[in-house]
Amino acid sequence: MRTCVLTVSTSVSRRLSEDESGPLLAHLAEEAGADVEAMEVVPDDYGLVEDRLHHYVDDDFALILTTGGTGFTPDDITPEATRAVVERDAPGIAEAMRAESLKHTPHGMLSRAVSGIAHRTIIINFPGSPKAVAQLFPVVAPVLAHAVRTLQRQQGDGPSH
Repeated sequence: MRTCVLTVSTSVSRRLSEDESGPLLAHLAEEAGADVEAMEVVPDDYGLVEDRLHHYVDDDFALILTTGGTGFTPDDITPEATRAVVERDAPGIAEAMRAESLKHTPHGMLSRAVSGIAHRTIIINFPGSPKAVAQLFPVVAPVLAHAVRTLQRQQGDGPSH
């Protein structure tokens, strides 16, 4: 699974704080069988996030995992930028992550994270907190390989269940 981890954080991009979530997300993805070929940090800028997502989709990455920018602050724009790139929603992934988050904190319902499909790439938004990444990645890990295989299957290659 050719994978990219995109950290969306103005403070990290300006080197005012350390990126803890991106490296953790990459590590967890590799443990789940992903081949993390790219890691990038971008500020909370709608156009830039959208551009970078399109770049990785166009470069045929199977999986893009974002971290950060999914809350309620005015500069949390990751879900909107993701929706601009996604062609088909995959709401069950984000719903499962929110359900797990609610087991840990009522603030889980404040997540606006989305997940979806652009061409043959799956994009999943994670929160910016390393603690939340650690809690939520195990929810999606069991389905990633199957989801990627199913999405990459050519039309007419057999059942898609």
